[in-house]
Amino acid sequence: MKRIGVLTSGGDAPGMNPAIRAVVRTALGLGMEVFGIRGGYRGLAENDIFQMNSRNVSGIIDVGGTILKSIRFPEFKEKKIREQAYKNLKGNRIEGLVVIGGDGSAQAAHLLHSEFNLPVVLIPASIDNDLYGTDSTIGFDTAVNTAVDAIDRIRDTATSHNRTFIVEVMGREHGNLALEVGLACGAEIVLIPEMKIDWNKIVEELENQKIQGKASSIIVLAEGAGKAEDVAKLLQAKLPEQEIRISVLGYIQRGGKPSSATRNLATKFGVEAVKMLHEGHYGSMVGIKGRGIVHVPLKEVISKTESPALENLEIVKLMDI
Repeated sequence: MKRIGVLTSGGDAPGMNPAIRAVVRTALGLGMEVFGIRGGYRGLAENDIFQMNSRNVSGIIDVGGTILKSIRFPEFKEKKIREQAYKNLKGNRIEGLVVIGGDGSAQAAHLLHSEFNLPVVLIPASIDNDLYGTDSTIGFDTAVNTAVDAIDRIRDTATSHNRTFIVEVMGREHGNLALEVGLACGAEIVLIPEMKIDWNKIVEELENQKIQGKASSIIVLAEGAGKAEDVAKLLQAKLPEQEIRISVLGYIQRGGKPSSATRNLATKFGVEAVKMLHEGHYGSMVGIKGRGIVHVPLKEVISKTESPALENLEIVKLMDI
């Protein structure tokens, strides 16, 4: 294989740039030509493709976001759009593709591989850490640290004013981020989409915390479990004597400098992805299990789900004394 392409797709995640850097420099080191695709799958369909060299990726290892840009492109679900994308790859004599993205990116990568027999490797990048087959995705560690830092600051205000704060973090379908953040910031309660919420029990817990002498409480809420404003109104009606406030962290969780753990993981994934293409291991995602790099078939990635670390909920409860 002499020519490969690389694109970033879906929501941006800290660490995409270190992954791009690793892909480009590993490919060049193996004697391959590398082509960047701007704007994800949309750029692929529109032939927005350019050749990259080592200087294109200088000074980006500590930069958040993605220099290749990422545009959501639901039209890629149409077969004719994918056919055009494939034609563009062939027209540029690109023989293999590295896709950096999350679950939607995995679906599209699998289609390109299964329909056109295109050599594709996925690098998992998602702050939600919700792809099957890998212990961690690029961006997750950074997003956790960003959210924890914000909640540490919110805790100062909550304690100063004897308030309960509901902090909404990302996670429409999965609560992995909320679980990790809640454990790290010492939250009293964590609410996630995977668990049915017993509001009476939540009220009881908050009342017990006051009885125990707690001056403030932090509730970490995954957005898929409910909106912070709605939850605050519900709890305030049941606990009129308590001051309940909300904070929605939103997109700050996606941005910022990638952590050292994210940078290292992104670099290892980028190197391995190129080696997989070079050695003929196609149609797979590069992942990590324990301390070892693994290859996971895209068919499994898109058809299976990982269970969230529900044991974190038990630890949160144990710490809430």
